Amino acid sequence: TRLRSSITPGTVLILLAGRFRGRRVVFLKQLPSGLLLITGPYRINGVPIRRVNQAYVIATSTKVDVSGVPSLDKFTDAFFKKPAKAVSKKSEEEFFASEEKKKEVAPDRKDDQKLV
Repeated sequence: TRLRSSITPGTVLILLAGRFRGRRVVFLKQLPSGLLLITGPYRINGVPIRRVNQAYVIATSTKVDVSGVPSLDKFTDAFFKKPAKAVSKKSEEEFFASEEKKKEVAPDRKDDQKLV
């Protein structure tokens, strides 16, 4: 999809929906699916690298220099795909007895977050 002319790499955007609504984020690039790749940066305001539809952002006139950001080629739509988990049938006792495991963020994803 066509990118709005007001959105260029380094533009500060305001998120309108989702968990981080109202937060200011930096636009990094447009993904092949048409979604925007944005970041807080995470260590500044806690917004991780995310994909966002451009309908849910407002572009501001503020620009940030993103030339120092390492290569963004690894951040594709496949990067954000959730890993497939094995589906197994449980008996009623196993279903109620098992506790939900807390989801852990993979160490390589944490490293990618720190790069940006």
